[in-house]
Amino acid sequence: MEVEKMDENEWKYHGEGNQSLVVAHCQRCVVLRFLKFPPNQNKTSEEILEHLQNIVDFGKHVMKQFFGEKYVHHGEIVQLPLDFIRQLCLKIQPERPESRCDKDMDTLSGYAMCLPNLTRLQTYRFVEHRPILCIEIKPKCGFIPFSSHVSQEIKHKVCRYCMHQHLKVANGKWKRPSKYCPLDLFSGNKQRMHFALKSLLQEAQNNLKIFKNGELIYGCKDDQDSVSDWNELARHLKPFFFPSNGLVSGPHCTRTIVKELIHVITMTLLSSTEACRAGDMRTVPISHGRSYCEASPFNKELVRNGKHKLESSGLPRGCLLYKTLQAQMLDMLDIEGLYPLYNRVEQYLEEFPEERSTLQIDGPYNEAFYEKLLDLSTEDDGTVAFALTKVQQYRIAMTAKDCSIMIALSPCLQDECSEQRPVVLTSKSRFTFSVSVLDLDLKPYESIPHQYKLDGKIVNYYLKNVQAKDDPVMSSLFKENEDCTLVLHKV
Repeated sequence: MEVEKMDENEWKYHGEGNQSLVVAHCQRCVVLRFLKFPPNQNKTSEEILEHLQNIVDFGKHVMKQFFGEKYVHHGEIVQLPLDFIRQLCLKIQPERPESRCDKDMDTLSGYAMCLPNLTRLQTYRFVEHRPILCIEIKPKCGFIPFSSHVSQEIKHKVCRYCMHQHLKVANGKWKRPSKYCPLDLFSGNKQRMHFALKSLLQEAQNNLKIFKNGELIYGCKDDQDSVSDWNELARHLKPFFFPSNGLVSGPHCTRTIVKELIHVITMTLLSSTEACRAGDMRTVPISHGRSYCEASPFNKELVRNGKHKLESSGLPRGCLLYKTLQAQMLDMLDIEGLYPLYNRVEQYLEEFPEERSTLQIDGPYNEAFYEKLLDLSTEDDGTVAFALTKVQQYRIAMTAKDCSIMIALSPCLQDECSEQRPVVLTSKSRFTFSVSVLDLDLKPYESIPHQYKLDGKIVNYYLKNVQAKDDPVMSSLFKENEDCTLVLHKV
């Protein structure tokens, strides 16, 4: 990228999260990622450079080990003309969702990260004029806590995502709860995966977006607006799945196209494009805990039909979902078991603040940092070293629970599909594809107390407002006591 002659008109707003904002180049397959801060928080250029360097190093030395070389694109830091950044900031401001404008894009340091645009990029250099379809999925946490530190039995039965949905709807973040349950997607059972993906397509929330040639065509841009229009989506997808246009239009056509899309996503998620297992990570046995969630509508339907046994086919070891789940399961103690260990580290740091850098809490994220993560013992020996290892593993798990998977698909003709490119077939077309993972910034050490509080909030809300209503005995008890205002709190 030639930094000297940058023109803000060649870039367009691409999206943003809590920590950063992304703009994409109109022609080339690259994006720039800028950090964001609350208006009054001024960071020096050095601090911002160090922060970005940490993000790059973490991707390169830690997450690549978990996910494998092929799936992680860590990017590089670039220094840009300040004038260009200021003009760019003004240009994109009107396109930003209101809910994200509590933080401003960093226009003072001049630093940004340059990354491949995964909504358009393939790992192979394709003929550029080929249309590219990209599906971005945030799968969320795919297992139920198996830790003995869990204090509420419900956490061993209902997954965090399904419980959190109810609190989010109550707080007005979403209008309806989604039927999606991450355990269905991570089950490896095609029927359950299809159900999960269909639910995501119905209620995309923040967890699914579809891009066509880099442009967002499906998925909600803002918190409230998640009403899905499948007919509109089918119109975009028809040329990909039925190139010869031999299919009648109408609802039948829409359903068929959505089905084909779900099939393709499932096949790519289960594909194992890497021969070797990533790194030397000893894996956490997936058999820990149960493989289904009692709140999943798929599971409830089975129970209603008198079937109590849920088939869990398990995931192929080389596929990205398997690697994601392995990294998530570094959360071996659950936040309830971890929080006292966090407090142990905090106490130590209060006594010896100068040790913070030796303990590598804020980086550098190098090979030494990664090596320490490989200790999977859960026997607490009372040391700060043990507590710190568990805290760092928990941060990695949190990162994996919040990452996004990008699937890029490009149609290819029969004679072009050479051996080196993975191919997925549908009834009328064939695609070459690439799968990548992004949003891999390490979750902040400081956010652990917030996670602990939030966990309590989610579980208590669920127990009080959802489970009680589901249970007929409890429900009638609640009805009888509705006029009673005395509330007893556990002391």
